[in-house]
Amino acid sequence: MTHSEPYERLTPAEEEEVVERVHPRVRIVRTLNAVIRVICVLFALILALHIVLVYADANPANTFARFIDTWSGSVSLGLRDLFTPGDAKLRTLVNEGLAAVVWLVIGMILTHLIARIGLPGPRRIWHRRAVH
Repeated sequence: MTHSEPYERLTPAEEEEVVERVHPRVRIVRTLNAVIRVICVLFALILALHIVLVYADANPANTFARFIDTWSGSVSLGLRDLFTPGDAKLRTLVNEGLAAVVWLVIGMILTHLIARIGLPGPRRIWHRRAVH
């Protein structure tokens, strides 16, 4: 090796192809978790968009506003009338904001549980017992 060539070149016979194989169950768990995350975030965004439309005084007769209102009612988890303050905008903010947060929490919990149960790996300790 000379000073002008700091690294030794490998011949094609010496080169190694490194292939990282992922366990099939890992791919399934990652895909399932990605789908769950997308759905939960989408539902939270629909609820947030409905809040924005209500605060911006969007025309309720508009097709897009009706579409978002219908969808937000479908994904509000029954929380649309949980709190009933006098102001309709505040009611929408509190109830649908809470539903959006709940969707995000549901997504986090589900993906965590699926990963914890479905991924191969070392034995996980769910609890510890004191041995005397």
